[in-house]
Amino acid sequence: MKTTPVRLLLLLIALTTAAVAQPPAAVPSKGAPAAELDLVDAIVLGFVEGITEFLPVSSTGHLIIANQVLGLNGETPLLDDTGQPIWYKWPSTKDPNGVPMTVKLAADSYVVVIQFGAIAAVALLYWRSFQSMARGLIGSDTTGRQLLINLIIAFIPAAVVGLLAHDWIELHLFSIGAVVSAQVAGAILMLYAERRQLRRAALGGGRRHLSDLGPRQAAMIGALQCVSLWPGTSRSMMAIVGGYFADLETRQAAEFSFLLGFITLAAATVYKGYQTGAAMIAVFGWSHVLVGAAVAAVSAALAVRSLIGFLNAFGLGLFAAYRLILALVLTLWFLL
Repeated sequence: MKTTPVRLLLLLIALTTAAVAQPPAAVPSKGAPAAELDLVDAIVLGFVEGITEFLPVSSTGHLIIANQVLGLNGETPLLDDTGQPIWYKWPSTKDPNGVPMTVKLAADSYVVVIQFGAIAAVALLYWRSFQSMARGLIGSDTTGRQLLINLIIAFIPAAVVGLLAHDWIELHLFSIGAVVSAQVAGAILMLYAERRQLRRAALGGGRRHLSDLGPRQAAMIGALQCVSLWPGTSRSMMAIVGGYFADLETRQAAEFSFLLGFITLAAATVYKGYQTGAAMIAVFGWSHVLVGAAVAAVSAALAVRSLIGFLNAFGLGLFAAYRLILALVLTLWFLL
C-alpha cells in the first residue's frame, strides 16, 4: 500500500500529541552549561522537518510548535565548559553586547541546518532535472536552461526580503500566534486557488507545462514566496498556489515547488550554518545534527514521492482542512 500524505499527516499528529503529553524539558538555570538535545527530540524534529518541508502545511510553523512542546524554548544564556558564553552573535562595534546562545536559538538554528537532509532527497529524486539544468548552462539543453532561469527569478525576491528582514521576522513572527494566523490565511488562499484551478480546468486551462513558464510567471511565483517568510504560511504552499495562478497543471506546479525548494533550502542552510552552525553544534553536538538530517531525508523523500499523486486525486482541500484544524488546536492549547 502506497504511503500518502494522509498517513503522513496522521503520523505527524500522533507524534505532536505524544510530544505535548511529555513534560517540558528542563530549562538551564542562570550560568548553566550547554544543554544536550535528546535523541528522541532529534528524531522528532527531523521527521517534522522532512514531512512538512514539501507538504503545503508550513515546516517552520510545525517546527516552532515542536520546539515549544519539546521544551526547546529556554531563553537563558548558555555557557561552554570553561564557563564562557556561547555566542549566537559575537560582540561587535555595531552590537557591543552581542547575542548569547540560548536553547531556543540553538533549536531554531538546528531545524534549519538539518534541512540539508531534505535537500539531498530532492536532489536524488529529481536528478534528471538537475542534469538538464546543468546541460543548459553549457548551451546543450534549452529546456533545462529556461527552467534554471525561471527558478533563479522565482528565488531572488524571497532571498532579498529574507536577508533584509531576517532579524525582524525572527523577533516578531516566530510565535504560536503568528503561526495560527498564517495557517488560517493559508487555508483560505489554498481553497481559493483550488477552486480557481478547477474552473480553469473545466474551461481547458491550467494545462501549462514547465517549459511554457515565462519570466513573468516565475516572478509572480517569486513574489508569493516572500509571503512564505511568515512562519505558518508554507513555502511549498505558496509555490504550488503560484503555479496554479500561472496555469501550470498540478504535477508541474508541485515539481516547480520541489525544485525551487531545493535552491531556497540550500541557501538558507548555508547561510544559517555559516552564521550560527558552530555555536549550535557546540550546544547539541554533531551526532544529533546527522541523525536529524538523516530522518529528514527519508521523511522528505516519502512526502515528495506521494504528494503529486495525492494532489491529482484530491487537490489541496485536505491540507486546507488540516491547517484550519491545527489552528484551532493551537489556539485552544496555547492561546486561551
